[in-house]
Amino acid sequence: MAMNNTTFDTNTIVLYKSTAAAITDKGENGKFPIRWQSAPATATKPAAYSQQSVRTKDFTVLSTGAASSLEKVLEWAEKNAPSEDSMYEKDNGNALAAQVKECYELLCSDEETASAAHSFEDLVSLFRGEVKADECWGNYLALKNTVYFKQDMKAQMDGKLVFSPRPQEEIDELVKKADAKGQEAQKREEFLLRLKERKLLPEDSIFMTDVENLAYGKTDKSRTMHDAKLKETPENAHKLLLETGIWDITRNPYPIRWGLSMKSATERLASPPDEERLAVEGVSYAIDNEYSTDPDDAVAWDGSFLWVHIADPASTVMPDSSIDRSARARGATLYLPEGAARMLAEDCLEDYALGLKEQSRALSFRIKLDADGNIEDCSVFKTLVNVKRLSYKQADTMKDSPELKALFDIARKNVERRVKSGAVMIDIPQVHINLDENKRVSIEEDARTESSEMIREMMLLAGEGAAYFAFKNRIPFPFISQEAPTLPQDLPEGLAGQFRLRRCMHKRSVGITPAMHCGIGIRMYTQVTSPLRRYSDLIAHEQLRAFLDGRELINKDDMLMRISEGDAGFQAAHKAERKADMHWTLVYLLQNPDWTGEAILVDRGGKQPQLFIPSLGLETYMGVEDSLDLNGSIRVKADKINLSELSVEFTQIE
Repeated sequence: MAMNNTTFDTNTIVLYKSTAAAITDKGENGKFPIRWQSAPATATKPAAYSQQSVRTKDFTVLSTGAASSLEKVLEWAEKNAPSEDSMYEKDNGNALAAQVKECYELLCSDEETASAAHSFEDLVSLFRGEVKADECWGNYLALKNTVYFKQDMKAQMDGKLVFSPRPQEEIDELVKKADAKGQEAQKREEFLLRLKERKLLPEDSIFMTDVENLAYGKTDKSRTMHDAKLKETPENAHKLLLETGIWDITRNPYPIRWGLSMKSATERLASPPDEERLAVEGVSYAIDNEYSTDPDDAVAWDGSFLWVHIADPASTVMPDSSIDRSARARGATLYLPEGAARMLAEDCLEDYALGLKEQSRALSFRIKLDADGNIEDCSVFKTLVNVKRLSYKQADTMKDSPELKALFDIARKNVERRVKSGAVMIDIPQVHINLDENKRVSIEEDARTESSEMIREMMLLAGEGAAYFAFKNRIPFPFISQEAPTLPQDLPEGLAGQFRLRRCMHKRSVGITPAMHCGIGIRMYTQVTSPLRRYSDLIAHEQLRAFLDGRELINKDDMLMRISEGDAGFQAAHKAERKADMHWTLVYLLQNPDWTGEAILVDRGGKQPQLFIPSLGLETYMGVEDSLDLNGSIRVKADKINLSELSVEFTQIE
C-alpha cells in the first residue's frame, strides 16, 4: 500500500527486513521507532525483541490502522498462516492457504484479472472478506508461502505491496520442486533412522559426504552429525564413518586433515643444464636403507679431503619459480607407510638422484679436516661423480675396507669432537612400518648399523661446512640452532636416561643468523644434504648456486620469509607423519588382536608411570607395581583401542 503521509498510528504493522515490526511512537526527523521479534520464545526463555528508529523508505506498511499489539499479530500468524515450506497445491489442510487458493481460482476465471496486479489490501478483502490489522502479517505470509501469487519486488521498493497470479505452468513447476524437496526430506529422515542404528544402505553414502569432509578437517560443520545430535569434531566424524562401514580401519585421514597432499608434486623439472662441472676422481658411495628410492647424498675420502656430494635440483629450480613455491608450500616430502608424497616431481629422481646413472651431477662439499677432526676449510663445487649405491648392511661389512675405513674413522672422531662440545646423544629405538598390497601392517625394529651412524656424521660435517662457507662469504642462509639443555644431575641409565634427556631438549630454531646448535655440539650449522625432499635444503642450494654463478642472491628479508613458510610446511608434514604412524600402529594391533610385547618402565613421574614398547616404537602410560624398577620390563597386551582418537590402553599379562 502506498504511503501518502508521514504519520502513523502506534502499533501500525510494517514489513521490515522480511519480518513484522510495529511502529511504537511518533516519528522524528524522518525516522520512526519500530519494534520486532529478534528471537522466538523457547521452553526456557521468553521471546526477545529489538528496537530501532528507521526511515520510511526502509519499511513497507502492512496494516491499515493500529493492531492490538505486535504480540497479537505474531500469535495470529503462528496459529493460522501456512509455513514457508508448504508450497503444495493440496495446502496440507491449512484453511488460510485454502482461502488464498479460492481467491486465485476466482481471479483466474476472468481473463481481465488472471494476470492483473492486485494490491495487498484488495487481495485480503477477497480471500478474508475484511481487512484486520491483527491479521495482516498472517495474510501476508499466506500469500508469500503458497504458490498462487508472486510479489512485485520493484513495487515494494516504492512502498507498495503488489501481487499477481502465477501462470499455471509456473505453479506446476514450483509444486514439482516442492514435492521433490518433500521426498528428499523423507529419504533423509529414513536415512537418519538407519544411521541411528548404524545400519546404512550402500546408497546412504551420499548423505555421509559432509561427515567425511569433517573427518578430513576440510570443514568444521556437518549437517548429518548435527541432525544425528552428535558432537561435530573430526574425531567423532571418523568414529561414525568406521561404525557405519563407510570407512574401514585402513583409511588414514591425517595428511589431508593437516592440509597436505598425498600425491607427489606434478610439475616436471627441466633436464639438468649443460654446464662446466668438476669431474671428481674415484668412486663415491651412496649408503642408505634397503627401501630407499631417492638417494640424494654420497660420500668419499680421497686421502686429503672429505667429499660429500648432494643431489643438485637447484641447477634448474630457480628461486621463487612455480616449482620452488610448490616445494615451499609442502616444506618436505611426506613419508607415509602407504607411500611418499614427494616435494618434487617423481620423475626428477632419474635425472637428479645419485647413483641411478653411470655418472651423477652433484653439488659437492669438499671439506678439509685438521688432526682433531675440526673443519679447516670447505669449498663448494658443481661436479660430476661416479656413485655406487650400498645398503647399510653392505657398508657395515666393508667398514675396514680401503674404500670406507677412513670414513668410519672420521665419523668416530667427529662424534668425540661433538661430545666434547656438549652434544647430547639420545638413542631411542625406532621402528619402520610397512604395508603390503592388501594393507596388512607389519612393524620392524630399525636395525642399528655402524654405517648409518657414519653417514649421519658425514651429513653433519657437510651441514657445518656449508654454514661456515655461507658465513665466510656473507651469503644470506638458513641457519639452524638450538639452545643448550639443562641436564639433570641424577641421569638414570638405559632407556630411562634417554627419555629424561629428550625431555630436556629445546626446540630447534631456523633463521638467517648463525648460532650454536647445542643439541649436536656444533657452533654453526645448516642442512644441505636433502634438497630433493626438504625445502630448507633446496633454498640453501639455490643460494649457493647463485653465489657460484655470480647471480643475484636472495636478500635477507626474502630469505627469512621463505624459510618461515617452508618450515611451516615441514612441521605440518612432520606432525602428519607422526599421526599417520600412530594410526597404522593401532591398525596393526587391530589386525593382530593376540599381540603381546615387552614394555620398559622409563619414568615414574607424572600422574602415571611412563613405559616404552620397543617393538612398536610406542610410548604409553599405565599403572605398574611399585616394585618395578626403572628400565625394568613387563609383558603387555593391547586393550581398548580407539582408532579415531588415536589412543590405546595396555594391560599387563603374567
